[in-house]
Amino acid sequence: MFIAAVTTVGRDFSIWGLVMHADPVVKGVMFILVLMSVICWAIMIEKTFRLMGLGRDIKRLETVAKGGPSDGVKPEHLTGKLLAAARDEQGQGAAHGEGRNDVRARLEKSMRSELKGHLQGAESGLPFLATVGSAAPFIGLFGTVWGIMNSFTSIAQSSDTSLAVVAPGIAEALFATALGLVAAIPAVMAYNQISVSLGRGAARANTSIAKIAKASSQPTDTQPGAQNVTPIHSGAAH
Repeated sequence: MFIAAVTTVGRDFSIWGLVMHADPVVKGVMFILVLMSVICWAIMIEKTFRLMGLGRDIKRLETVAKGGPSDGVKPEHLTGKLLAAARDEQGQGAAHGEGRNDVRARLEKSMRSELKGHLQGAESGLPFLATVGSAAPFIGLFGTVWGIMNSFTSIAQSSDTSLAVVAPGIAEALFATALGLVAAIPAVMAYNQISVSLGRGAARANTSIAKIAKASSQPTDTQPGAQNVTPIHSGAAH
């Protein structure tokens, strides 16, 4: 018992020490959790910048929907892509002699389809965050159970029921659970926040799309029965 106590007292109980003295299986669990956490943080940082860009794009789209000019909109921006898709649909509708209601429906469908594709690209990585948020605690728990099993095995092998024999193994095992929570909590919070932000952005964009389609499908001729619609170009929603 005295020898076991001396060994425990001289043991390194720092975070690095717990990792280095852990069982190989527990080490593997810790490595997986750390890797998952790093990937989650990379996704969260990337999504932060992407959401900032999406917010700027939606503001541009709202400006155009309120009648502002679209001359300065770049083709690679979301607003530029939506207006380009609308122009293509408007040209096809005009070529077939469609009425303004039909043109409006085509414009909305085209722009919403383009918006959906853009938002799907922004959603990449969210399934991984959800997976980490739900699975990481259980992965850490597996490491904890494995470490505690080894600790009790040490008791059986040494025939010593002193807490000093099992304390190091239990500490290493509980550290695996802590790593699981460290990986899971930010992932869950980020997933919820990003999902809400994308949902709100989609709602704002769809509202602007409806306004642009309505304004662009208005007849250019004030005579009764006129079917010509306002072309989409600079200042699309005059």
